[in-house]
Amino acid sequence: MVRCKEVADFQSSVIIHKPVSEVFRFVSSMDYMPEIMPNIVKIDKPGPGPLKPGDKVVETRLIRGRETKNELEILEYEENKLFSYRSNVNGLESTYQYSFDEIEEGTNAHFKADIKTSGIVMALTKRFIVNMLKREDGNQMKYLKDALEGNEPASK
Repeated sequence: MVRCKEVADFQSSVIIHKPVSEVFRFVSSMDYMPEIMPNIVKIDKPGPGPLKPGDKVVETRLIRGRETKNELEILEYEENKLFSYRSNVNGLESTYQYSFDEIEEGTNAHFKADIKTSGIVMALTKRFIVNMLKREDGNQMKYLKDALEGNEPASK
């Protein structure tokens, strides 16, 4: 099982007043990623049914007015507990991991991002890259809560 390092480059948690199975399915299907990551405009999956480790998914993001495609590899899929995927582009490896715990109020959802760089230029700019990714993707748990609980999303 692949695990992100203990201290993530950025992370967040939220309590969602919905059953863990509903929250897990919403995230792990990846169909709703544009609702929790507004810069994603499209997800192309290998076919119907649940994703599994080794599957490849292509996300299309809008970055500075231009669409870019990125391949994601599913790393973990443990129903109602854990889901993660990795992106590796030009010396930048991002691993996004979602974990879910059933609690009395519903679901405790946790997200953490682990960013690795290779090459001197990427290493020198890692802090900038992490900050940029945190700005783009760091509010996922708030958007997830808003989407599942029917709240009006705050300004994205």
